[in-house]
Amino acid sequence: MKYVSYLFGTLSTVAAAVYLVVYLYRWEWQRAVICGVLLLAVEGFLICVILIGRMSRLERRLSDADSRVEEVRRRLEHSREESVRPFRWLGTDTREDLDGSNRTFVFVPILMVTGAALSGAAWVIQRIAAVTARPGAERRLAGRLAGLAAPPGGVRGAVLQLEDRPAVPPARPVRLLVGTFGAVAGVVLLVFGVYWLSDATETREEARPDAAATTVVFQVKVHGTSSSAARELAARDLWESCRRSTAATNTGASLGTLENGVYAGVIRPALSSHDVMRLRGCLSDAVANRARASVLGDGQAEHAH
Repeated sequence: MKYVSYLFGTLSTVAAAVYLVVYLYRWEWQRAVICGVLLLAVEGFLICVILIGRMSRLERRLSDADSRVEEVRRRLEHSREESVRPFRWLGTDTREDLDGSNRTFVFVPILMVTGAALSGAAWVIQRIAAVTARPGAERRLAGRLAGLAAPPGGVRGAVLQLEDRPAVPPARPVRLLVGTFGAVAGVVLLVFGVYWLSDATETREEARPDAAATTVVFQVKVHGTSSSAARELAARDLWESCRRSTAATNTGASLGTLENGVYAGVIRPALSSHDVMRLRGCLSDAVANRARASVLGDGQAEHAH
């Protein structure tokens, strides 16, 4: 389940990031904001999953430690239980207090003298063995065991000793070169991506095309009603708010009604390709009074001859 959560979170993060860039490029700001919020939510979800996993592992470790402590405590309590004294003869009990099964008393001095005598005898035997032993026995034993010895170089060949190994690992130029190339390529791609995105979403005035006007055809639908008056009001509201989203000053902009909620907007002078993309993105993304617009097409009107 943990790996499924990681996979779902990773795919969702990648998809949200891709669509965020796409909507920014298309100048669809509301959709870009939604993708950005979704990206933050998925990242928060991944962080919560990781933290919950870490906390669960810590909880299991604490539970195991508590169980071990409890087991040790039970054993200590069991060991402190009252039992029959093993050395009753060391106590101050009188002869009458002892039961009839143990009427033989051990004298400590006798035990001490016996231990000293046995230690002395062992020392004498060890000294005699050290004096009488000869190196020949060891040589004969080594000769008999020579057939079982490993080859001089070892089974896998000669083994490098610690002093034969270099103190500093040798340099690996290929790995260093690959790592450096990957880092430089990543930085270049990041810089190029930032520059491309800023260039695609930059507000600037571009050269106008050689055309008389720019025409955009779009369809408006109002949720909950099919009234033509409501569609007309929503279409004009969308058109007036979106035609001002371009970098060019379009003082001559008119809106005409076709049929079935389809409208044609005409802007004079003609807009550049970048401004047309911004206008399309605004119309596709804007929402006014439960109304949504779908761009059907755009084009440049040629000069009349």
